[in-house]
Formats: sequence, C-alpha cells, structure tokens
Amino acid sequence: MALVAAVSAFAVVLLMVLGAYGLLREREQRAVVTGKIGAFSGTTAAGVVHARLGLPSGPAARLFVLITQSLGNRIKPQKREEISFLQKRFLRAGLRSRSALATFFGAKALCALCLSMGFAAALVLFQLRVAALNAMILVIGLALAGFYVPNLWLSLRTSRRQDAFLRSFPDALDLLVVCAEAGMGLDSAIKRVGDEMRLSSKVLSDELGILSLEMRAGKERRDAMRSLADRVDLDEVNSMVTLLIQTEKFGTGIAQALRVHSDSMRTKRAQRVEELAAKLPVKLLFPTVMCIFPSLFLVILGPAVVRIWRIWSG
Repeated sequence: MALVAAVSAFAVVLLMVLGAYGLLREREQRAVVTGKIGAFSGTTAAGVVHARLGLPSGPAARLFVLITQSLGNRIKPQKREEISFLQKRFLRAGLRSRSALATFFGAKALCALCLSMGFAAALVLFQLRVAALNAMILVIGLALAGFYVPNLWLSLRTSRRQDAFLRSFPDALDLLVVCAEAGMGLDSAIKRVGDEMRLSSKVLSDELGILSLEMRAGKERRDAMRSLADRVDLDEVNSMVTLLIQTEKFGTGIAQALRVHSDSMRTKRAQRVEELAAKLPVKLLFPTVMCIFPSLFLVILGPAVVRIWRIWSG
C-alpha cells in the first residue's frame, strides 16, 4: 500500500510538471502567432514585443521563466569548453536564444526539486511508513532522475529535428539541381531553395537561411557549409558539404555533382522507408500479445470457464 501511494504521488508530480510545460509551450506558441499578427497590423504592444523575442506574454509565464533563469545562472557551468559543447547541442536542437543555457539548467534544477520534494510531501501527507535510509535513497534517486529529464528532452528534440531535416533534404537537393541547371549561382540557389522550402520543412528552410546569411555577411562558403554540417550533424549533410567543397576546389560542374548526390539521397530515403516497414510487424507483436490476445481469450474462453465453474460447483 505504501509503495502504491508513493508511485501515485510520483506520477501526480510528474504529470503536473509535464502539464505546466505544455501550458507554457502553448502560451509561447500563441504569443508568437500574436506577434506575427501584430507585425502585420503595425501594433506595438508589450505582448507583441515579447512574442517577437520568443518570450511568453503572460505575467505568470514570465515569472516562471525568470525564476528558471535565475536558478540556471547559479548552477550553470563556467568553463568555456562545457559552455561551447552545450551551445553546440542547443544549436542542433534549434535553440538559439542567449538565455537557453540558463533556462536549461534552471529546468534541470526545477525538475529535480519537484520530483524529490513531491515524493517527500507524499511521504508526509499520506503518512507512509518508509525507512529513513530508503526514503533518502528514493529522494536522491528522484532528484537525479529529474536532473536528467531535460537532457532526455534535448536529445529527443535534436533527433526529431534531424528526422525532419532528413525527410526534406532530397527534395531540397532536387531544387538545388534545378536552380543550378537554370544558371543560378550556388549562393542564390541556396537562398531560393530555403525560401521555397519554408512551407514543407521549416527546419531545413531555417538552416539554409542561416547558411545564406552567413555567406552574404562575408563568411567563406566552405566555412559556412562546414558550420551547416556542424549544426545539423548528419552524415548525409557532411557528405554533401564535402562534395560541394571539392567541386569548388577542382572547378567541376556543380549541377552534375548535385544530381548524383540527389539520386543517392533519394535511394537512401526509399531504403529507410523499407527498413521501417520491415520493422513494423515486430513492433506490432508486443501490443498484439499484451492487449489483443487477452481480450480474445476472455471473449472466447470466458463463457466456457463460467459453464465449467457452474458444473463443478453444482
């Protein structure tokens, strides 16, 4: 009974944390939409300013963000190597805010405090009889788990962003081939493809837009492309960047090289889909065995069991 109550309290606290994050995320997206509407209508309200900066517009949400950032500023690392490594991870996840580091470590601290203090509060409220050593171990374990939750979220966000980029990457290469064969330069073609891919893949459009801005700002093309490969962190993008750098170095045709690479990328995408389709029956095996078969057994064998029970009991 004590274990069930502890697990229930832990689940309630976890759902509260996830619900608070979902609410803040919804308000942030709503504020961004409001900011875009205000930009078209010419309004300059304070909520629109916060929306343009990517900040939540509600007072409670802003207070929560301020508390999170103040906690993060106290516990964030101070070494340049660690900060550079974390900022690289933030870029791969699409987090480009200056306060991302402080917010990330503040979220780690809040998750650790919420899970550990929630379990401690459950012990007091429900008057659970748990040994002091076991309770201390559980509190420390929950604190460590809460401290690791933002890392898991960051990894999941990075993987989803890479998958979104990879799905649209062959189409972007096809557009680059069309633009290059039409006589456009590589810089102009990258900018045009980034604009055209805005509706189908915002992730790819943002990365190509940053690449175009870096080249227009005076950064060398090879350095800008290497920065793109470092931000995306995909083997396909690394091979394309190496191909374009070698093409520029040796003076070969860009359109033909891009066409060959686009064909290989399209083949890899088809193979990836076939691999996912081949894994589907194995993934369906466990829900079939755990969910569907027990129901079938209950429906088919249930009346027979009841009849046999009546015969034996009579």
